[in-house]
Amino acid sequence: MKTLLIEIGTEEIPAGYIDPALTAFAEGLRKKLAETRIAHGGIRTLGTPRRLALLAREVAPRQEPLLRELLGPPAAVAYDASGRPTTAALKFAEKAGVRPEACRVVATPKGQYLAARLKEPGRATPLVLQEILPGLILDLPFPKRMRWADRSIAFARPIVWLLVLYGAAVVPLDLGGIVSGRYTYGHRFHHPRRVRVPRAEAWEEALREACVLADAGERRRRIAEDAAREAAAAGGRLVADEELLAVNTHLVEYPVVARGRFPEEFLELPPEVLITAMREHQKYFAVEDGTGKLLPWFVAVNNTRAADPAVVTRGHERVLRARLEDARFFYRADLAVPLERQVEKLRQVLFQAKLGSIHDKVLRVHELAVRLAGRCDPSDSFRETVARAALLCKADLVSLMVGEFPKLQGVMGRIYAAAQGEPEAVARAIEEHYRPTAAGGALPETPAGAVLAVADKIDTLCGCFRAGLIPTGAADPYALRRQGIGVIQILRRHRLDWSLASLIEDGLARFPDPQTAPPETAGLLLSFLEGRLASQLVEEGFARDTAAAVLGAGADRVPDAYDRAAALDLWRKKPEFEAIALSFKRVVNILRRAEGFTPDAVREERLSEPAEQALLSAHRAIADAVAQDFAHGRHAAGLARLLELKPALDRFFDEVLVMDEDPARRRNRLSLLARTAELFERFADFSKLSA
Repeated sequence: MKTLLIEIGTEEIPAGYIDPALTAFAEGLRKKLAETRIAHGGIRTLGTPRRLALLAREVAPRQEPLLRELLGPPAAVAYDASGRPTTAALKFAEKAGVRPEACRVVATPKGQYLAARLKEPGRATPLVLQEILPGLILDLPFPKRMRWADRSIAFARPIVWLLVLYGAAVVPLDLGGIVSGRYTYGHRFHHPRRVRVPRAEAWEEALREACVLADAGERRRRIAEDAAREAAAAGGRLVADEELLAVNTHLVEYPVVARGRFPEEFLELPPEVLITAMREHQKYFAVEDGTGKLLPWFVAVNNTRAADPAVVTRGHERVLRARLEDARFFYRADLAVPLERQVEKLRQVLFQAKLGSIHDKVLRVHELAVRLAGRCDPSDSFRETVARAALLCKADLVSLMVGEFPKLQGVMGRIYAAAQGEPEAVARAIEEHYRPTAAGGALPETPAGAVLAVADKIDTLCGCFRAGLIPTGAADPYALRRQGIGVIQILRRHRLDWSLASLIEDGLARFPDPQTAPPETAGLLLSFLEGRLASQLVEEGFARDTAAAVLGAGADRVPDAYDRAAALDLWRKKPEFEAIALSFKRVVNILRRAEGFTPDAVREERLSEPAEQALLSAHRAIADAVAQDFAHGRHAAGLARLLELKPALDRFFDEVLVMDEDPARRRNRLSLLARTAELFERFADFSKLSA
């Protein structure tokens, strides 16, 4: 057993490419080694901006032997009457490469056949690696790939060197003219010479001596510890930012942390502006005191050890000061322009070629949000808050600050609104209407923010579906899946029991000439949102068949769907539930098999069997109460009442022939079952439950 090392040396790879590529690299190697029957131990991923590497421990020297059985002629043909092998058996043994007596008779679906068990010895691991590694390396996924020079291959960045060692031996590979060897390269500045690696196990330490920390986890820990120490020395602590820590980890090979200071006069800027100015362009960490107030300090991560660290720090301070000067200019200039005047500028900003300008969108969202506000809170003050926030919600898009830092959209809208005297509820709704901005992101916290966020997202969804811009496969350029999930999450979080179909109808009605929209638009969008609801239910821990059963009975109101899913999951754990669920499934299956049947009023005078009469009585006893329970969200209580139907249903199925020869009697009995089914179909489609 030996260690396998694969290192792909490149020009600097973008930080965001590295982790996904390493994950795919390790998964791909595991799959290839399994397919080729090469046993191995654990696989480590290591990477820096200039290299992607894998270390696989205890890799077997050869493939595991392959045992297979080769079938020959039928046994009746392979042996004569006295049991001696015939010519057919001898030729089969010769073809299989075994002695005739090594063959045996095996039973197959077609009868008794002669067979030989063959054992193919495995090939040497280095030979197999030569075949599987080139494709594995060149198939690594990257958001963008490039070609360089006259080479026929493509990669995230030009490949400079290739190191593949199995133990102490080089595995020869050729990637478009780049030949593997036993040499790597150290730090670009501190140790630019090539480094000979005698064996795979020595590679990581050899790089460490060449000023490269190949383990991203080690670099991350060092940055976090050193940066925290520098922040503490400034009398504060780092502003938590895991994303920035991850980016810095993959920007350097040998992290060296430096602390700098900026003039206190810049603290007049909002904290969000200061933090964004530091992190977006410079990748600096901000520092705050124990109360969360920013301090005039920052922490930078360098990739070199400077002879005079003070010179490097002064360089960081000079660059940051210029950034902050720009930010202060943008901030002051933006504050001098009322947000209402900024709204007019939105006429010149295109939202989408088929959907008009951002100003057009603001007018639609304003109208829809005011309409929705009345459903949420009928008070005039709430409607006025939503109306004002809707009018101003996109104004900051044409501000200088958001033009420089697009991630501050909404945030600057809140800041400018508050600075210009808008009520706090209006300012917060302006920021919150973009939420969630990413998967798992924060949702609107205020009612006004929730209403405005739903209106904005419904407008985008209706507009894009109306224009035929529907997501297909992995393509979703307008992030409509995220918008749809956002609608679902907000409706649930704020218990907004609004009909999805009505939301879509209201959204489509805001566009000019709504009658020109394709007739299938509303249906397609409703199915799209129902799909997002189903995926959210599963993602939040509900069983797939629970989600299918609940949504099969209705997916139009999100909070109600979640409540029914929770109640069904709870009741499925009760021992008595399985029996009643089977009875309900039986009812549904009978009704579905009754071709051409449509429910009719139950004719009580035609109920000739006592079991029929008992089922009707049981239904009448609970029908109104069950309907009220489900209508008012008392799902557990409604389910408990449904259990009372079980004795009558069991007796009905035992004593009554539903599909009677008499058409009138058959129709009446089916109508009785349909009337019974109406009770539980308001809650869930039990036929979709797997057990």
